[in-house]
Amino acid sequence: MKRAQVNLIVSVLLLLAFVVGCQSSKKQLLATGESQVQLRSIQSRAFDTTDRKKMLRTIMATLQDLGFVIDNADETLGSVSATKLDRYALRMTVTIRPRGQTQMLVRANAQYQMRAVEDPEPYQQFFDALGKAMFLTAHEVD
Repeated sequence: MKRAQVNLIVSVLLLLAFVVGCQSSKKQLLATGESQVQLRSIQSRAFDTTDRKKMLRTIMATLQDLGFVIDNADETLGSVSATKLDRYALRMTVTIRPRGQTQMLVRANAQYQMRAVEDPEPYQQFFDALGKAMFLTAHEVD
């Protein structure tokens, strides 16, 4: 075969591989999109408060109660990052933002070995503890 024919065959094969690869990427992207929506619903809760400082303090206290060590807290950004070292290294970042006029949306993002934790259990534990802490904080007597 001549060099031009070989180059043409290689080019056609590369083009076919690219087209097939793009189609499978689209399917993966759609599947990933659905799982991301499910994961976000597990990671997010709305709380009936507008007190940003109190919410951040309660989040930090809750993380510490669950055995986390606070790595970073930023009131301006509304985020708290913490790490739990108990047979494993679990890193959790919690962010807050206003939701409407009367609520704050809290989103927790847990990572284990640089991969997102998709198991709902750590999120449920965190939000159960945070809900109880918010209840106690709201009913404190001065």
